[in-house]
Amino acid sequence: MNLFNLSLKFNGFPIEKAKKLLDSIQKNDENELLNYIETRKQDIVAFHLEHNPFYKSFAKNAKPQHWESIPIMTKRQLQQPLYERLSEGFTTKNVYINKTSGSSGDPFIFAKDKFCHALTWAGFIDRYNWFDLDFNTSKQARFYGIPLNKLGYYKEHFKDFLSKRYRFSVFDLSDSQLEKNLYTFKNTKFDYINGYTSSIVQLAKFLQRKNKILKTICPTLKACIVTSEILFKEDKILLETYLGIPIINEYGAAELGLIAFQNTKNEWIVNTQDLYVEILDDNNRVLPYGEEGRVIITSLYNKAHPFIRYDLGDIGKLSKESTPNKPILETLVGRTNDIVILPSGKKAAGLTFYYITKTVIEDDGNVKEFIIEQLKLDTFKISYTSAYELSEEKLITIKNAITKYLEPNLTVLFERKTSLDRSNRGKLKQFKSYL
Repeated sequence: MNLFNLSLKFNGFPIEKAKKLLDSIQKNDENELLNYIETRKQDIVAFHLEHNPFYKSFAKNAKPQHWESIPIMTKRQLQQPLYERLSEGFTTKNVYINKTSGSSGDPFIFAKDKFCHALTWAGFIDRYNWFDLDFNTSKQARFYGIPLNKLGYYKEHFKDFLSKRYRFSVFDLSDSQLEKNLYTFKNTKFDYINGYTSSIVQLAKFLQRKNKILKTICPTLKACIVTSEILFKEDKILLETYLGIPIINEYGAAELGLIAFQNTKNEWIVNTQDLYVEILDDNNRVLPYGEEGRVIITSLYNKAHPFIRYDLGDIGKLSKESTPNKPILETLVGRTNDIVILPSGKKAAGLTFYYITKTVIEDDGNVKEFIIEQLKLDTFKISYTSAYELSEEKLITIKNAITKYLEPNLTVLFERKTSLDRSNRGKLKQFKSYL
């Protein structure tokens, strides 16, 4: 039974109509696709200028035919009551409502009209089909957080039932719990794994210590989809080795849906069907392929609420192999608020600091996880969980690497912990600055 599709229809999301539109978009040739994107960009701006008082006030000088005239929208500007941001004809009773994760530090409630939300799901369904995965029939091993209040908890478990998902805890990643997880994998015919990168990496490290391959324990597994957190190259190799299945990188946002999805050729394909993605510099100029900048996204179909030239808060880069109708995401560096500011005035992405440290302290398998916090301009704290304390020699090696790649005379503190703090959704924030 197609419970997932039926649940979408029951809640008023026209999934069949959305699938038909998606199919028609995908049949466009190169020129038709470019014309389609340009038309949709202008149409969505014109719609909100006419029907959305909030956007009309926000984008006073916007001209749909002149894209550079469209102002950049930030999360801070959307932190006002939702009813003030809805378009005419839309109320809180006839839209899909959710809230952002707050990982950028600027959480807010947003809305999508029901057709737009159905189109988002059509996109996910289409991409999963690339790997012979079906939302209605494929059994998912899910490594996500879950609300701890009763209503949210049971609501998520009901959604899990409709979507053929079994949810593993991401709040308990102890060896004893991971051993129980393996028992569940052994006795359940899972088709794929989906969840937070850091949690699934911990499962792979446990398998590494046990010298086991998950595919041999659960032969029905076809793929693993990681999302919500950065996937490092070394971690991808670790996952491929000890899960024994293809690792698929997914990039999305609650308010926008699917942004990019890795295909069977290991290309991270940007969604051009219902989104328009730009990479801009600090002066809001479009960067050429191969250059790193801010990820700016326009939702081409959301009539209930404007997300037009919306600064998601991420830093990324499109591959030089990209074309206008086939953008390929090469890297996703991190969030714009995860910036290291050094005494010399130099700036670096927080995950750069994390990556430097990661390559040094994880090579022997002792350290399970770690996070980095910038306490002062010249002071950083590295908290880690491990089987045993890091040696003085290892600490010196880490400090030398930080000096080499960042700058000298930085103070680095270390603290070994039994567990690391995760968000209330179970995500592990790898870098945090208190400046």
